[in-house]
Amino acid sequence: MRLVVAECQAHYSGRLAAHLPKARRLIVVKADGSVLLHSDGGSYKPLNWMSPPCSVVVKEPDDLQSQRGVTQVWRVQHAKADDRLDIELFDVFHDSSHELGVDPGLVKDGVEAHLQRMLAEQIDLLGPGHTLVRREYPTAIGPVDILAKAPNGSTVAVEIKRRGDIDGVEQLTRYLELLNRDPLLAPVRGVFAAQEIKPQARVLATDRGIHCVVLNYEEMKGFDDVDSRLF
Repeated sequence: MRLVVAECQAHYSGRLAAHLPKARRLIVVKADGSVLLHSDGGSYKPLNWMSPPCSVVVKEPDDLQSQRGVTQVWRVQHAKADDRLDIELFDVFHDSSHELGVDPGLVKDGVEAHLQRMLAEQIDLLGPGHTLVRREYPTAIGPVDILAKAPNGSTVAVEIKRRGDIDGVEQLTRYLELLNRDPLLAPVRGVFAAQEIKPQARVLATDRGIHCVVLNYEEMKGFDDVDSRLF
């Protein structure tokens, strides 16, 4: 990765035209060929960029550009389209290259698979006396996240989401309709479990006799130890 901090201006042409007036910016050239121009704000989003595949050619400025103080001209051309990004550099304050290697990618914490595993290990969160039958219980329309037994012996089907919305309730409803056709399982009660349940989803679930359970991921991980609190 190459990092250049410079006084620069840029013009993008192709499917659209855009211009960045002269200002101090960070130019990032990545190993995949992408080129991005960042300001000191706007969070992660660049002001302008060129996605790969593209090529970068550094040229000397012409006479008119030199008179304006331009020291370098970068022409970034997309390989499969007419899109082009021309960057004029004036003063360069920093220019460095770094080998970052292969990135393993983002490992998300608190995804549905984690919630499913932890709820299976802490099945009492559904209520005292519940027991786990199995995770990923197969059906003809897809696996039910958790199948459990209530203290009275009835079957409980649990659908788990990070953020529970109406689509999740509809999904669980379809599972319940199918599972309740099985005389070995019926009657099957539904539980909609999520870290956050939207009000519309809660209303729909309640109307269909589905119980809602809000999962506290930190407590389930053991980070929120009630016994160690001062208050």
